[in-house]
Amino acid sequence: MKKAGLLLLCGALVFSACQKDPVPSKDATLDGVTVDVSGITTSAQKLFVLNEGGMGSNNSTLDFLRFEDGKYITSAFKKMNPDVGAGLGDVGNDIAVNGDEVWMVINNSGIVEVVSAKDEIEIATVTVPTPRNIAFDNKYAYVTSWAGAYANYGADYSITDYSNPKGQVYRINLSTKKVDGTVEVGYQPEGTAVYNGKLYVANSGGIASQLPPTYSYDNTVSIIDAASFKVEKTIEVQVNLKNVYSDGKGNIYVTTLGNYWDVHSGLYMVPVSAPEQVKVISDYVSVSALNGDTVYCIGTDSEFDWSGTPHVYSAWSVTGGVKKALSLNIQEATPYGLAVLNADTFIVADAGDYFNPGSVACYYKGSRRWSVTAGVCPGHFVLY
Repeated sequence: MKKAGLLLLCGALVFSACQKDPVPSKDATLDGVTVDVSGITTSAQKLFVLNEGGMGSNNSTLDFLRFEDGKYITSAFKKMNPDVGAGLGDVGNDIAVNGDEVWMVINNSGIVEVVSAKDEIEIATVTVPTPRNIAFDNKYAYVTSWAGAYANYGADYSITDYSNPKGQVYRINLSTKKVDGTVEVGYQPEGTAVYNGKLYVANSGGIASQLPPTYSYDNTVSIIDAASFKVEKTIEVQVNLKNVYSDGKGNIYVTTLGNYWDVHSGLYMVPVSAPEQVKVISDYVSVSALNGDTVYCIGTDSEFDWSGTPHVYSAWSVTGGVKKALSLNIQEATPYGLAVLNADTFIVADAGDYFNPGSVACYYKGSRRWSVTAGVCPGHFVLY
């Protein structure tokens, strides 16, 4: 018994010696503004905020809120990667987490930037022409691309030069961080979502709407079979489509920006089992976000009135196609991004004047708890 006890003790000591203290994140020393995160229920360590910056200004930045100590830290990418001379790049358009990696779509720089979610250290940079949005399955990242579409204007606002190819979806291998396939979709694709082996891609026609001969927005969703990586169906929804969400229960939600004239922004539901049976859910969607099986929206019915009168924004949620009003007293003048931590906690980005630093605010149980200064045009969130 004594010998057995000694062996057990030695085994325990060896096991204990093999255990290592957790390696602290390299960004642990980064300081920022302290905000009140008390009472907020989340399993996340961080909320990442991608600030778009100004077109041509090369000033996109990455912020994050650290829930452990309530620190809101700005320009984390530049601080953690001082040797990356160009910084994060020009126009951050989308952000998503895959495992322990953060993937950022940098539109005007033509790259997808991959960093560590633990400490924002650069892992890889993938070249994709005019990328827009990103989604994942267990093997690939799928990035929508305008494929180089552009329009140049003269002094009298007439178009002097343009290119208007069909858009593409680029498939990036998650292991190699290399593009290994593309597929053509509609004009100027934006959001995309993956559900049950299919990709759903919203085509906007944001450049096509300004070009001859049709001067019209795209209004379609391209449905791609992930296995063959081919478009198997195209359905019509509404003009100038933007975001795509899957509720994981057989419904795809698509937002539209409208035509800024007589078609308002809105939210539409596409049943996976019958995608042609598109259902109108709501008008007036300025920003939106998915949490679980629920889409959350903020909007205003005065979105066409830019007379200087402050807009009144309302908020609602949609589950299974059923809309429910939310009690949120939105104080932001220009809501530009939304994140939902839980049913009580909302994070709202305000773009301000689109040229100077905007702000990020926390709404807790209906009221705004705090607001902090972010980068230029904060608009995209992801939890890690």
